[in-house]
Amino acid sequence: MWAAPRRAGETSPSSQACETSGLTMSAILSFRSVIRAIVFDFDGLILDTEEPIYRSWLEVYQAHGEDLPFERWVQIVGSTTAGFHPQHHLEERLGKPLPQEVLDRRVGRRTEMILANAVLPGVLQYLDAARELGLKLGVASSSTGDWVRGHLARLGILDRFECLRCRDDVAHAKPEPDLYIAVLECLGVGASEAIAIEDSPHGITAAKRAGMRCVAIPNSITARLDLSHADVTLTSLADVTLQQLLRRIDRP
Repeated sequence: MWAAPRRAGETSPSSQACETSGLTMSAILSFRSVIRAIVFDFDGLILDTEEPIYRSWLEVYQAHGEDLPFERWVQIVGSTTAGFHPQHHLEERLGKPLPQEVLDRRVGRRTEMILANAVLPGVLQYLDAARELGLKLGVASSSTGDWVRGHLARLGILDRFECLRCRDDVAHAKPEPDLYIAVLECLGVGASEAIAIEDSPHGITAAKRAGMRCVAIPNSITARLDLSHADVTLTSLADVTLQQLLRRIDRP
């Protein structure tokens, strides 16, 4: 891209970003020659929706004297393709359908708990740092577009992302790579030029199948799962800055 020549002594915007981020220009150019975009998962990574969804179903199970098997529940985290359906499973256990008022009350409890949550730690700082470095931002989610866009808009960060692809945009959700491939095409970057940030085994698998490097950030639900196929695992995005993560993931 052509840029107007700078006057002597004038600082370029990218140089200013380097100064504010604490990185040298050579370091930024090194990162940006490899990484041009960051693609986030949504549920459990940007906003903790997974714990409220699980707890809302757990309350329904407990109210009916039943256990919600965690090992079955985690099969559906980060995917829509797994075989476990909490409503059908409980109805089979009870031998009768759940009343509509019970289902409506569960949705109300889920919504109440989600609305009480803020953006997860470190996310806003990563969005700011990515903007300083000129990195493109996208979201790849196995949830519906209305769900993801609605929450991002409510949180005031929808316009921070150049591209969103959700389960209603592709033929197959995670762990298939379709969502990540669609986001990469939308952003105009190759798989080797982007990092995925995920919280679940299904999400990591999808990113890796798309040819991307992946950072795992487990949440309260997925912390008990095997995320070892990620390239880097952190306990929280607040643990390291984006610049530190770029250095870490750029190591051979």
